Amino acid sequence: MNYKFNEEDTINLLEKLVNIPSPSGFTAEVMRDIVNYLRDVGMTYTRTHKGALIVTIAGENTAQHRLLTAHVDTLGAIVKEIKPSGRLKLTMIGGFNWNAVEGEYCTIHTATGERIRGTILMHETTVHVYRGAGDIKRDEHHIEVRIDAKTTSAKETCELGIGVGDFVSFDVRFEKTATGFIKSRHLDDKASTALLLELIKYVKEHNLKLPYTTHFYISNNEEIGYGGNSNIPVEVVEYVAVDMGAIGDGQASDEYTVSICAKDSSGPYHYELTRHLVNLAKTQNIDYKLDIYPHYGSDASAAIRAGFDVRHALFGPGIESSHAYERTHVDSLKATAKLLYAYIMSPMVEMED
Repeated sequence: MNYKFNEEDTINLLEKLVNIPSPSGFTAEVMRDIVNYLRDVGMTYTRTHKGALIVTIAGENTAQHRLLTAHVDTLGAIVKEIKPSGRLKLTMIGGFNWNAVEGEYCTIHTATGERIRGTILMHETTVHVYRGAGDIKRDEHHIEVRIDAKTTSAKETCELGIGVGDFVSFDVRFEKTATGFIKSRHLDDKASTALLLELIKYVKEHNLKLPYTTHFYISNNEEIGYGGNSNIPVEVVEYVAVDMGAIGDGQASDEYTVSICAKDSSGPYHYELTRHLVNLAKTQNIDYKLDIYPHYGSDASAAIRAGFDVRHALFGPGIESSHAYERTHVDSLKATAKLLYAYIMSPMVEMED
């Protein structure tokens, strides 16, 4: 059957997902939401001890399996110190530049479940006081959280219920423009998560018979390096990470096509499986770019490092300004969705004996 991408449902799901705070280590709420989605669709799942979710759809070939993964954890921060002023010093979760969140509204998630609002600022923000503040390095020594509560001391902040170890999430400011752009924090990798969930729903609703048993793995620790490196069934032969394409100077990826990665910082991806994806894009008239991501790792590369004997590949929507205020286009989501469908319905890569 001809695959039809449901743009409205996918974008609505993406908006819902990005608005659920889920820094790595703080993903219980978003995982509950995904569980509810799967139950509504009528799918069963298993849960790993690390909190990931795995949906398995039986295929005609049960001896050789495929696995596709996307991660739902995001960047964020944790309270490292309550300063004498009552403001908060942070430590990063994941890799980003402090200037990417300077001036952003945030939420402090206390151990008792309260949510207290704040703003991430340079300590030396006031230009009428701090001459040359624009030249000060943006780092953990100068960035702090201004809490939206009456507090002028560490004691008063503690009395609010805020403590060291509390998670801090960043406002996402999701917007879909009339020109088809989607702007939001954490499109990495909730855009791909939305695409995988919508693909699961499509397979279920249309009662599709897949050629191979296929596992859909929603990981929750990718931003800290080990999301998809465990709980991989021994029957899995092909492991595909669905994650963002990196855009910038010297890159081939853009916001309008699906980006297929040939190599990242972990080394080359499996050559034959990568070429298979490229050939699928060509034969199915799917707009794509083949690219290399210089400072990047994925759940697929984490699985290889963990010692799993799988063929690994990586593709996904092109995301502009990764790990900052990100942007993509519906055309990129559509191209990625089409390649996902083409892949799960295609024959497995044949290897010479």
